[in-house]
Amino acid sequence: MSNKASLDKNTIKKNYAFLALMIGGMVLGAIVGMLFPSFGHAIKPLGTVFINMMFCVVVPLVFASIAGSIANMSSRGRAGKIMGASIGIFVVTGIIAAIIMFAAVKLFPPVLEPWQNMATEEMGEYATISDMIVNFFTTDDFVGLLSRKAMLPLIVFSILFGFATNLAGGAESEVGKFLDSLTKVMMNFINIITKYAPIAFFAIFADLLATYGSAVTESYGRAMMIYYPLCLIYLVTAFPLYAWIGGGKGAVKLMLRHLPRPVITSLGTCSSVATIPINVEEANETGINPDISQMVCPLGATMHMDGGCFSCVLKIGFVLGALGQDFSWSMLPMVVLVAVLSSVGCSGVPGGGYIGEYIIATIFFPAQVEVAFPILVAIGNLVDPPGTMINASGDYVVCYMVSRIVDGKNWLQKAFAEGRAK
Repeated sequence: MSNKASLDKNTIKKNYAFLALMIGGMVLGAIVGMLFPSFGHAIKPLGTVFINMMFCVVVPLVFASIAGSIANMSSRGRAGKIMGASIGIFVVTGIIAAIIMFAAVKLFPPVLEPWQNMATEEMGEYATISDMIVNFFTTDDFVGLLSRKAMLPLIVFSILFGFATNLAGGAESEVGKFLDSLTKVMMNFINIITKYAPIAFFAIFADLLATYGSAVTESYGRAMMIYYPLCLIYLVTAFPLYAWIGGGKGAVKLMLRHLPRPVITSLGTCSSVATIPINVEEANETGINPDISQMVCPLGATMHMDGGCFSCVLKIGFVLGALGQDFSWSMLPMVVLVAVLSSVGCSGVPGGGYIGEYIIATIFFPAQVEVAFPILVAIGNLVDPPGTMINASGDYVVCYMVSRIVDGKNWLQKAFAEGRAK
């Protein structure tokens, strides 16, 4: 018993030491980027290398994990239940996030005085509605699935491939065994890449501060003062509540022990996709069944966008203030609907341009699209790090609620009893 306790302590100490290295790299990078912006820009490639490596791993990992989890299921009905529960929870938490931000913007308007002169910007290319529908589900050839820009089509393909493998023999088939082995290999690949993370985070944050540190005006500054604290408040209040709803007794403490890695990884990479492997690993160590984590986390990377709902509502309130228009409570239903549509429904859809910003501009500012669009894009860039943190780390928390729906309300207690929850 003492040897096991010592091993657990050493493991925890090692994990938190590595987290300290990552946080230290972020803080030091921020300081260097602010004091020496030229140097911050110069070392950006060190961070880009890490992000690119993560993206290269994510495509085969998503395919293998989703297809493998479905292929190895004894019940195809379980796969449908997991997907249905996941999407339902994504929508509900997105609605909650949008309502919270609406109230925050009403209490603390980001723009106090209308802007007298606002520069216009040429619209970028964007997809038509029909193109968006097609691109939501498919690519024009198989090669198109091998890009992180086609995550939703890749997920659809992986789901169908998994069902096809299940019909052809499932876990006992050669393809089923291959998918299981490939998932394990890719997770080990991630562990190797992650050792480089502290250096990468130093470079990423040095460039981030060098780029945006001196470019925030009064209005954008107020917007950040609303968005950043609200993300932190949401992290420390909503996430524990969701974990408790999903897991009951002991869930909050367990969630807080496993949440730091997804939080730090998503904050450092600004990518929900790059955080998928970390979320899956932490969920598995929490005692969540792998077939749940391997489906919820990839789905969440493209559809669970509470931070995106925050951002969408803030953008609408910001532009309305800049144009001198009222942001009234009567707009709440439409604002929430658009926030969920643009953040949850279209976040991962390829098709050119900034789809979410374009949807907002055309619905709320049809006569001022050329003025509103660049403002929306700028806000999106400024709030991306904390927004991605909420989006990505929240995928891990959603696994708790999906587990309750799929495996019953006592799933966590069973995981504790069996020693699967650590």
